[in-house]
Amino acid sequence: MSNHIEGSLDGSGLKIGIVAAKFNEFITTKLVEGAEEGLSENGVDGTDVTIAYVPGSFEIPVVASKMAHSGNYDAVICLGAVIKGDTDHYEFVAGEATRGIAEASISSGIPVIFGVLTTHNMQHALERSGGRKGNAGHSCALTAIETVNVLRTV
Repeated sequence: MSNHIEGSLDGSGLKIGIVAAKFNEFITTKLVEGAEEGLSENGVDGTDVTIAYVPGSFEIPVVASKMAHSGNYDAVICLGAVIKGDTDHYEFVAGEATRGIAEASISSGIPVIFGVLTTHNMQHALERSGGRKGNAGHSCALTAIETVNVLRTV
């Protein structure tokens, strides 16, 4: 018989950092709103949420890493939107944001949640930031809470 560990969605007392890109602000604002809603719905007090805004998704990892290593947060949620254009810029920004966010989580030992939309067009980003496919920011909030609680149980 194996043991199963699952984290609850009780966010009471958790301190959460959010790093949000200002680039594609029309999308990222919706992601932040979704994250705040998800945290609030699950017991995280608004005064325990700190939001840091950075110019773009490429800058998210350095601030996320600083927050994660500070000891002031139980989890950090990273929110941005990288939308494919006609150049290779998309691949570089998306790839480095992904790598940096993963590194921040692994090196700090706290959940650093990847909520950077990487879409082919604006319509896909809109669908994932409160449209017909939900709000990725809200999903990231639930992921942060649940992962913190798994880590507390392990």
